[in-house]
Amino acid sequence: MAAIEAEGLVKVYRSRKTEVRALDGVDLEVRDGTVLGLLGPNGAGKTTTVRILATLLHADAGTARVGGLDVRRQSNEVRRLIGLSGQYAAVDENLTGRENLWMFGRLYHLPSAEARRRTDELLEQFGLDAAGDRVAKTYSGGMRRRLDLAGALVGRPRLLFLDEPTTGLDPRSRLGLWDVIRDQVREGNTLLLTTQYLEEADELADEIAVVDHGRIIARGTADELKSQVGGERIEVVVHERARLPEAAGVLAPDGSAALDERTKRLTISADGGAQQLVDVVRALGEAGIGIDDIAFRRPTLDDVFLALTGHSAEELPFEDDA
Repeated sequence: MAAIEAEGLVKVYRSRKTEVRALDGVDLEVRDGTVLGLLGPNGAGKTTTVRILATLLHADAGTARVGGLDVRRQSNEVRRLIGLSGQYAAVDENLTGRENLWMFGRLYHLPSAEARRRTDELLEQFGLDAAGDRVAKTYSGGMRRRLDLAGALVGRPRLLFLDEPTTGLDPRSRLGLWDVIRDQVREGNTLLLTTQYLEEADELADEIAVVDHGRIIARGTADELKSQVGGERIEVVVHERARLPEAAGVLAPDGSAALDERTKRLTISADGGAQQLVDVVRALGEAGIGIDDIAFRRPTLDDVFLALTGHSAEELPFEDDA
């Protein structure tokens, strides 16, 4: 059963001088109990999509249902089903972590005693119990993000919208938050996760929808998307740039090697798997061609995004969603 459905979502932001089509006919379906990763660069339309599904914004065209409810006509009912964690931690810096979560509980109309119990549970679950009585302004970025996510869970929502939950975090904090998100998945929650970190979608999502310029341009599992750019490859960096064409002739006489003279790198397909590394080293050694580096590489979602869009995920088509 689909927990989240959207069809033909269109949203246009207008000003006196410009018109930006943030969404241009987005179709989405997230099955109950699964994680859909909405993947794309800043400005691609991810946040606009989340805001529409979370009833914070009206689409100019199209329809959307969350938990079987129309997000426009039944917005109050939808809000009772969902939890939302935005790009920036929505916590009151002058309150303690405990006070923030208690306040969220009261906003969800929990009785005061139940809000306190739920607060204690979440502080422990998110590893914040020792810092629960400190004001949030003293928290690290990772701690604030965990507190924000805990706040989204106070009302025990069936569906979670996580809009770039690890933006701005250091690698250690990002990995810690991934563990928290995995815990929610194990509990059977349905998640829509937006991210511009390609490895994050690969790690956390059951399915991935790639969005660019307000359109879904591809959808599938990480492996399915990676298969669109071919299989494994071997990359070799030769010591002498002048010998790069010779090395390509040795390793790929059929001319199939990809060359990058700037980096002195050549890339060939690795039909023989990692064992082919030995053959490559031996062949170049017999030809007297020195190498500075060699690596066996499986295609990443970075490769997929470049192949699908013609640009890297770091490029910004327009300013971030308004």
